[in-house]
Parts: sequence; structure tokens; C-alpha cells
Amino acid sequence: MIQEITDLLSTEITVLLTAMLPVIELRGAIPVGISLGMSPTHAFIISFIGSMIPVPFILFTIRPLFNWLRQTNLFRNLIRRITEKSLNKSGRIQKYGVWGLFLFVAIPLPGTGVWSGSLAAALLNLRFKWAFPAILIGNLIAGLLITGLSHSILSVTANF
Repeated sequence: MIQEITDLLSTEITVLLTAMLPVIELRGAIPVGISLGMSPTHAFIISFIGSMIPVPFILFTIRPLFNWLRQTNLFRNLIRRITEKSLNKSGRIQKYGVWGLFLFVAIPLPGTGVWSGSLAAALLNLRFKWAFPAILIGNLIAGLLITGLSHSILSVTANF
């Protein structure tokens, strides 16, 4: 019994931490969770929670952090490149505001997601009370799409 609980918790922590990673986020964590034996619903819930944990930290701290790092010779160019790249990818967000942010996060394509969306929202000075719900609902939609795709693909391959 203890071993089963430990295995379950370690699987959940693995999926949760995977979902917190930039680039991978819940788009990668859901298939990981399912492949580790979690039900699609369980993998979705743990991945969704994990992917949302960094959002408030990014929204509240990235601008002050970037401003501080911009003052150093070591990080000035890196911060400039990250800012330019983020703002270049955020055309829809700039044009449509919160709705653009929602779509940016909801569509599960490479380079989109909660990390990129949160960074763009912070750099574009979108207020937390509008940005966070847009990111949350967009992430929910992306998670449902990925869960459906992952479950379907893994179900088909399991039958072979």
C-alpha cells in the first residue's frame, strides 16, 4: 500500500514538474502522464495545475527582473533578444488584447503557451485581472485539445 502511494505521488510530481517547464508545459506533460499510466483526466488535472503555477510569478516579476538584468553588461543583450522575440510573436495579442492572449495560449502550437503568453502579457502591460483569466481559460482549452489528441493517439497505438 505504501509503495503504491509513493509510486502515484512520484508520478504526479513528475507530471506536475514537467508541466511547469517552459516550452514543454502541459502540452508535453499530458502525454507524459498518460504514458506513465495516469488516466487522461488525471494527467490533464495535474498538468493543468503545474502549468499554471508559474503564471502569477511571470506576470508580477518579469518586468522588474528584466529591468534589473538590463542594467548588467552580462545580461543586457540576452534580455533585449528575449523581449524582442516575445514582442514579435505577440502580434495577435497586441492587436486583439485579452482575446488575442486567450487565442495565443489556447492554440497548441510550438512557441505558444502559458510561459510565452505570460511573458508577452507582462511586457505589454496587460493587467493581471485580465491576463490571468485569459491565460487560464486558454490553457484549459489547450489542455483539453492535447488530452483528446493524446488519449486518441495512445489508444490507437496500444491496439497495435
